Amino acid sequence: MKLTTKLILAFLMISVFSTGIIVLFTRAATNREFDRFLSNRYQTELIEQLSRYYRENQTWQGVESQFSHGHEDRPLYFSIADMNGNVIIAGDGKQVGQPCSTEELETGFPIEVDGTPAGVLLLPAMPDRNPIDYEFLRRLNGSIFFSAAATVLLALFLGILLSRNIAHPIRELTRATHTMADGNLGQQVPVRSKDEIGELAQSFNKMSADLARSFNLRKQMTADIAHELRTPLSLILGHAEGVHDGVLEPSRENFEIIREEAERLEHLVSDLRTLSLADAGELSVEFQTVDINEIVGDIHSRYQALFLQKRIALNFEPAPVILQANLDPGRFAQVLNNILDNALRYTPEGGRVELKTQLTENRIQLSVIDSGEGVTSEEAQHLFDRFYRVDESRARDDGGSGLGLAIAKSMIEMHKGKIWAESEKGKGLKVVIELPPS
Repeated sequence: MKLTTKLILAFLMISVFSTGIIVLFTRAATNREFDRFLSNRYQTELIEQLSRYYRENQTWQGVESQFSHGHEDRPLYFSIADMNGNVIIAGDGKQVGQPCSTEELETGFPIEVDGTPAGVLLLPAMPDRNPIDYEFLRRLNGSIFFSAAATVLLALFLGILLSRNIAHPIRELTRATHTMADGNLGQQVPVRSKDEIGELAQSFNKMSADLARSFNLRKQMTADIAHELRTPLSLILGHAEGVHDGVLEPSRENFEIIREEAERLEHLVSDLRTLSLADAGELSVEFQTVDINEIVGDIHSRYQALFLQKRIALNFEPAPVILQANLDPGRFAQVLNNILDNALRYTPEGGRVELKTQLTENRIQLSVIDSGEGVTSEEAQHLFDRFYRVDESRARDDGGSGLGLAIAKSMIEMHKGKIWAESEKGKGLKVVIELPPS
């Protein structure tokens, strides 16, 4: 059974059930209130007639014949008691002179003539309805039933509209999921409301876009890996075959090219393995409380000689307070190594690189700022993408794999931190690492 049919049946059952209950209660209440109305009207009219009779005759004698309506053999359906509580006009099984109980006198209706009590009307039960009353109730109940039927039909019509309105976006989601299952990723559905179904559509659109982006990145990464592996393998095979065939001399220079390309290939495979382990959450880490200033100071000392060889100043400005964080010193050092290698690669001679640590809003920040050419703000957003290079030819010439910053991002995220780049063309590059304090 389709969802639309289920919703229509649910709306119909609810409307029939609720309308039936309303009809039953309305009918019972109508009958009760109509009887009360008739009783009040009958009592009022009877008291007025009896008061008029007593005013005209100054006695209750003969009242039986006056209110028997030509049926002398039929007893009166009411009784009258005097002010002492004794029955003076007997009806409905009572006898003249019979004393009345206190409850009967309290529920009776006093009869007054010109402000003077003339007796108490005892009316134990209301007489039967006349045909006109029954006809009125029949028509009123018929109107109630017709109204109930119209209400059910209206509820059915509204149920059809509402069920289709609810089921339509779900059918769109279903079609989109089937389309995605066939391999067409990136499907989007319109968001038609702000309720839970609208939130579901928004979540589906985000999931679909993320899935398509991830799939495209995987495809691009596969192509990039093949491309990156092809270059060193081609050089290794080319030189090895050249030496084997006698085209190239078995010289130290040719063997050095083969060795360098093999190292480059090994480095690329190692980076890929590290990145895949980080993505799978299987990269081994040993967290411990460390002093950020101390670990950055050690790395600054190790890189000082490399930067001096290229005539680049490497300065370190530690925070004036102790910055303790829970992290893996080896993995964090690997992150800084990748960032500093990148800074060393793209900072020209005579330039400078600044290392700075600080505590901001209960977060530890480490900044690496170089005086290189920098990149555009749009390019800065992609620096941590895998195999992304601003300058393709320059990156390959210096042996970069294009995975260093991607690995740095994965490791920082493993430490519950964030990393991003800020830059403007011609104004250098700033890489910021943010970590939670321990």
